[in-house]
Amino acid sequence: MTMSSSIDPAEVERFSRIAAEWWDPKGKFAPLHKFNPVRLGFIRDQALHRFARDGAARRPFEGLRLLDIGCGGGLLSEPMTRLGFKVTGVDASERNIGTASAHAAEQGLAIDYRCATAEALLAAGEGPFDLILNMEVVEHVADPGEYLRSCARLLAPGGLMIVATLNRTLKAFALAKVGAEYVLRWLPVGTHDWNRFLTPEEITGFLAGEPVRVDGPFGVVFEPLSGRWRQSHDADVNYMMTVARDGVWVAPAKPKPPRKRVAKSSK
Repeated sequence: MTMSSSIDPAEVERFSRIAAEWWDPKGKFAPLHKFNPVRLGFIRDQALHRFARDGAARRPFEGLRLLDIGCGGGLLSEPMTRLGFKVTGVDASERNIGTASAHAAEQGLAIDYRCATAEALLAAGEGPFDLILNMEVVEHVADPGEYLRSCARLLAPGGLMIVATLNRTLKAFALAKVGAEYVLRWLPVGTHDWNRFLTPEEITGFLAGEPVRVDGPFGVVFEPLSGRWRQSHDADVNYMMTVARDGVWVAPAKPKPPRKRVAKSSK
């Protein structure tokens, strides 16, 4: 397979080396396991709202196609399959696809995993997809603009893409780069290049010529006391954007406000 220009072989190799650890909650991907619940909650809420599905249903997204681009070991592909989506998981790393395929088979889940790129899918006439998950990938590609435009062109009319990435701010440099890699050792050193972090304005700009509407950013922050991630108005470090393709436009769902903690009585 010929790699598309948006793929950075060095980044692919970096994640390929640790592909076997995707499903180890205490391994090198432990931070992603902790991050997954807030991502899943946001995706589910946005999809229920966008496609007017019943959140009480066991598999509310039956009949919809989902593309998990840069799927890694399948941490999002599997729960999305359980929610009813027909999932195609794509990654440029053969090792990642091998890990994802093996784990899905163990779970009895039918997921179409492929070692490919967004550009390759587009050239092959694949799609369209109702929902595209583009989570923590764009900061690792060589040409983010071309990559995002290719993904947007794989969307079905009325479809939705969710992009998650890191903001290029000094706060993100301090927390997501220095703090996460050198101080707390949450991530292997070299996982991120701060110069590749993208601002929400850049995400919007890359897609300016496409028939899509971009909304956000929707921030995500880590709470040290609880050890959990939650949605927030603070998008200085981690954030998500929604990209809706022209069709019947529906405003994005408003993120749920954090629950207020009630102080316990001393009596």
